[in-house]
Amino acid sequence: MIVTRFAPSPTGCLHLGHAFSAFNAWRRARAAGGRFLLRLEDIDPGRCRPEYGAAIEQDLAWLGLNWDGPVRVQSRHLADYQAVLNGLAERDLVYPCFCTRADIAREIAASAAAPHGPDGAPLYPGTCRRLSPPERANRIATGERFALRLDMAAAIRPGLSFEEEGEGRIACQPEQFGDVVLARKDAPASYHLCVTHDDALQGVTLVTRGADLKPATELHRLLQELMGWPSPVYAHHRLLMDTAGRRLAKRDKAVTLGSLRAEGVSARAIIERFADHQ
Repeated sequence: MIVTRFAPSPTGCLHLGHAFSAFNAWRRARAAGGRFLLRLEDIDPGRCRPEYGAAIEQDLAWLGLNWDGPVRVQSRHLADYQAVLNGLAERDLVYPCFCTRADIAREIAASAAAPHGPDGAPLYPGTCRRLSPPERANRIATGERFALRLDMAAAIRPGLSFEEEGEGRIACQPEQFGDVVLARKDAPASYHLCVTHDDALQGVTLVTRGADLKPATELHRLLQELMGWPSPVYAHHRLLMDTAGRRLAKRDKAVTLGSLRAEGVSARAIIERFADHQ
């Protein structure tokens, strides 16, 4: 049975781009007689708000995008993600990183050629990977704040690939992300860890999401392999754009569903627009 999901972060109100992603997942599940799940990825307490989560549910209900089963709210399941981190730590696949953003910026600035990841950001230079176990333990014991990074050199697995609908198998190179952060003190688990864990836990078989997230699939595939989780099929859809050709985003104050509803735009008109965009 096909199982899809829509997994927004409740950091603001849904805009048309979010709703288009939800529609794609809902449509695929309903067309196949499968299940459509709703998940709230609210791990970041500094940006996520319960009222935004409630608004997301109201907007989806207004559009007629009904979901199956209870909503999974990630902040209620922190123990699940901690168990994954503990398992990775026991296998020496993560290490504590005490670097601040300023520390990292200084080291990168001093480097003659700093490599960059798929998103264009400079890769972490591996400063804390070189610390000895006693030094790590001492700094943790003194209360120094740290993040947990994946030791990519130890974690990498050869021959990884994922199934992209319409394209077939795509080879993965997760090492291009460097030693990514999997947990911080203010965010006890990263998006990458939580999304792969929950897709496996909830039996998601088809991940439909925006094309902007396609590069991250290579890192997700590595985490799936490390943890023995199944790999769903992926279908990355094109993004909705504004009149200037820019993708809709919260930071650009994209038109929200709530404001459209207040202006008298019908849910049917929005769904019809989405259908025409396929």
